[in-house]
Amino acid sequence: MNVTVFGAGYAGVTLAQQLESSLCSDIELTVIDDSDTHLLKHEVHRVIRRPRVADIIEVPLTTLFDRATVQTAHIQDIDIETQTAQLNTGTTHEYDYGAICLGSVTADYDIPGVAEHGLPLNTTADALAIRTALFEAAGVMSTADSSAETSNLRQQSPSDININPQQHDAVPTNDTSPVDIVVGGAGLSGIQTAGELAALANEAGIQTNITLIEQQPTVAPNFPENFQNAVSDALSDNGVRTSTATIVERACENIVKTDTGAFDADIFVWTGGIRGTDAMDKNRPTVQSDLRAGTRTFIVGDAGRGIDADGESIPASAAAALREARTVADNLSQLVEYDINGGGGFEPRLDPYRFEVPGWIVTIGDDTVAQLGPEVLTGSAAKAMKASVGAGHLSSVGALTQAAELVDAEIRSSE
Repeated sequence: MNVTVFGAGYAGVTLAQQLESSLCSDIELTVIDDSDTHLLKHEVHRVIRRPRVADIIEVPLTTLFDRATVQTAHIQDIDIETQTAQLNTGTTHEYDYGAICLGSVTADYDIPGVAEHGLPLNTTADALAIRTALFEAAGVMSTADSSAETSNLRQQSPSDININPQQHDAVPTNDTSPVDIVVGGAGLSGIQTAGELAALANEAGIQTNITLIEQQPTVAPNFPENFQNAVSDALSDNGVRTSTATIVERACENIVKTDTGAFDADIFVWTGGIRGTDAMDKNRPTVQSDLRAGTRTFIVGDAGRGIDADGESIPASAAAALREARTVADNLSQLVEYDINGGGGFEPRLDPYRFEVPGWIVTIGDDTVAQLGPEVLTGSAAKAMKASVGAGHLSSVGALTQAAELVDAEIRSSE
């Protein structure tokens, strides 16, 4: 019997590790992902300012599993009914039980020009592209910015990372006009991107006009009002302007057109929403609280639109994906045991997932805002929480060295 986990993000890695423990040893366990590393995605924005952090937040998959077989391939299509997946290697992968943990990608909503002109932020390569775009738009050089230099920096031991403003050592040209930057989408990703660009520009001595656009009436929509207010204040303190209740209608070269007017944009970063991957026909199917899709497949994390045990929509977040994975590990293990024991009698009753996350954390440059229950924290307390989240996940999957390095990098970046 084969159990396959499609995707090795937060949900996929957590689920596969749980299954290694809960499934009997004669069950074949496979993990398929188009990357050979696990990415700490909620820290990707930091690579814009600190390229060498990329080595800390990417963990080789082969180091994370004891017995699961890791296969690196792009998943082109998954058919839940036939329990097959088409891979870019030209092969068809068959599974007996599966979990789709492919996450999501940035959605452009067919807005003209967004796909062509908007820079996404999904990978460390995306973060480096945004960084390079800033220096190129400013007409400056950075000792840590050329592709060769960045490659050399990433090959250094993470313990040698020297996080300080002098690493940029920008060399300005005669053109001192500000760089106009527009970030579309004021969810957590857009907020952190805008903040990181503002901090990088400040360290490198680059003048910028940064505008964060959001179609909802507030930044960080769907979050509590006190969290929204704290985030708005931090954005303002970091020199980021916000334009809420503003709908992007078209992106062109060097300009973003909205229903409230046009914004100059030497750089346009788009973080305005998510959709399913191509393997899921760009959809995020709805699953109920047992997270089951069909009889032998589960959809976990951002890959689907989950409804929890209380009938509430599960937000697309790393925190939810991690917790969903644990529920699915239990449910999938019950079904496998039922199957190998002959499948007689009633099928086991599956556990429902109930969304319970204690809070949220977002960084804006060197500032951090955390929501813990009803209370909003800023300053050193919030920064300590931020460091513990990423390091806690790395520790939980067994990447202890990188967990320590991430905490060290967080501490030194705030000094």
